[in-house]
Amino acid sequence: HVQLVESGGGSVQAGGSLRLACVASDNTYSPYCMGWFRQPPGKEREAVASIDRFAATTYADSVNGRFTISRDNVENTLSLQMNGLKPEDTALYLCAARLCGFPEYVYWGQGTQVTVS
Repeated sequence: HVQLVESGGGSVQAGGSLRLACVASDNTYSPYCMGWFRQPPGKEREAVASIDRFAATTYADSVNGRFTISRDNVENTLSLQMNGLKPEDTALYLCAARLCGFPEYVYWGQGTQVTVS
């Protein structure tokens, strides 16, 4: 079982930056594919970015070029650098893990709130 804890959220003005972090409890973190998701107020959860164990990344069109996902397999940490933030980026951001080769994310953090005004 992997426990995920996010941090780094907060309130920022449009155009600003935030860096989110997600720490995984499992020392076997490296086999997992990781992702960032977000849930805006009153809306469904959506995928933001993902990274596999070889550091190959994917991004939602809405954040491509502004957000960067990365991972540190030594520190068991997933990061999301968010630049050029817009009000529509306001959401609860969650990190998640799945075993690479399987489609479903099975481990989820509690989330960290990002508010852009």
